[in-house]
Amino acid sequence: MAAHLEHIFGLPCLIDENRLDPTFAFNTGRNQYYATQMLQHLFTLRQWPGRVLGVTPVDLFVPVLTFVFGEAQLEGHCAVVSHFRLAEPDRPELLLERLKKEAVHELGHTFGLRHCHRWECVMSSSHSVERLDVKSASFCAECKQAMNLSSKP
Repeated sequence: MAAHLEHIFGLPCLIDENRLDPTFAFNTGRNQYYATQMLQHLFTLRQWPGRVLGVTPVDLFVPVLTFVFGEAQLEGHCAVVSHFRLAEPDRPELLLERLKKEAVHELGHTFGLRHCHRWECVMSSSHSVERLDVKSASFCAECKQAMNLSSKP
């Protein structure tokens, strides 16, 4: 996934294998983890000026939705994605592909991108894995231009 992110954003990707105990964000009423609290915590742990992407196996939510695959600070520094709802036991190759798309999507928000109206763009909204599966793992031309990535593949 790191190589894909480097390719899409044209920025180096550092991997920190430290494990974060997410219990501080657990909501007993929902039996899920509050994504916004995880973002706030990631921000306090930031040790470099770039963006931080947390990848977690726990089920995430925000109060207005049943679940989310991820969340990001719009024009901020942190994003979090979960692979809790992305795996299918009989199709293991889908997990990495879905995780790549969700990571690019959430990091796109940190660069100021909002949801795109083009269904094939990685920045289109996805509230189901089926919807995630049909979109691309990269930005459409409009979103590339908005991020000044138009010269990148």
